[in-house]
Amino acid sequence: MAQHDHSALNRSAAYASISMALLLVGLKGWAAWTTGSTAMLGSLADTLLDLVASLATLAGVWVAGMPADDNHRFGHGKAEALSAMFQVLLIGASAMALAVHSVQQLTSGERTGAAGDGILVSVIAIAGTLALLAWQQYVIRRTRSVAISTDHLHYKSDLLLNMAVIVALLLDQYAGLTKADPLFGLGIALWLGWGAWHASEEAIEQLMDREWPEDKKARFVEVLGRHPELRGVHDLRTRTSGNRDFVQFHVWVDGNMTVTHAHKVMDEIEAKLHAEFPGVEILIHPDPEGHVDEHGVAAEDILQTGEV
Repeated sequence: MAQHDHSALNRSAAYASISMALLLVGLKGWAAWTTGSTAMLGSLADTLLDLVASLATLAGVWVAGMPADDNHRFGHGKAEALSAMFQVLLIGASAMALAVHSVQQLTSGERTGAAGDGILVSVIAIAGTLALLAWQQYVIRRTRSVAISTDHLHYKSDLLLNMAVIVALLLDQYAGLTKADPLFGLGIALWLGWGAWHASEEAIEQLMDREWPEDKKARFVEVLGRHPELRGVHDLRTRTSGNRDFVQFHVWVDGNMTVTHAHKVMDEIEAKLHAEFPGVEILIHPDPEGHVDEHGVAAEDILQTGEV
């Protein structure tokens, strides 16, 4: 899929997320006011952060979709990881604030009211969230956007949050368990904190230029090694930025090969790799067989060792 198609899909998912967040903020704000529920307040706080995070997602995917320029020759893909980290900070702050409020309600003994209103709003929120998650999942499968993936995680947690609000209101008002609502609020805070920690991992990996997973690298090397004129491959380096993959490596070829023929071989290698890994940006450095620029692991022939 072309880069501009990826960008359009990512923006559509971000717009859908923003629209859903705006609707839910209005509904949950009304429900939090009428019920006085800490669990509903926590759900509202999460949705408010979802709205801010979705705006950050839109900015991230918009910038990431911009073509490379003179100042960003590798493109703007890391804008998605920065957007994801911003969302993580927001989620963490929300979790801390909600935990404090839950403890305060536990000690004060405040009760909830208007359970029917809160339950109705939560059911509407669940239905809308399921529709949004389906569209986000469709987009993620096609674009591998880390920003949309982080936003997707928010809304997956929203399903549990909304269910928790329903259970908390039922237990508090109909079963007489007066501590249920703040305890559920505290549980939601812990869930948000765990989600923030988990969501940060992939964004940090992209910002730190972590290597591809071993199975993906092994498949890349397997395709690479099919060309009959390669005498070896070394100094393989991989990374991911946004939804773009980058690879660079050195290959050994016959030292008597002409520049013209070597260029032809490199073109053939790139064509085979692009057929298996569409969209990857490849940089190949041909060396005469046996020539070593670096020592240590970078000098080892991965076609012989099988270690990537």
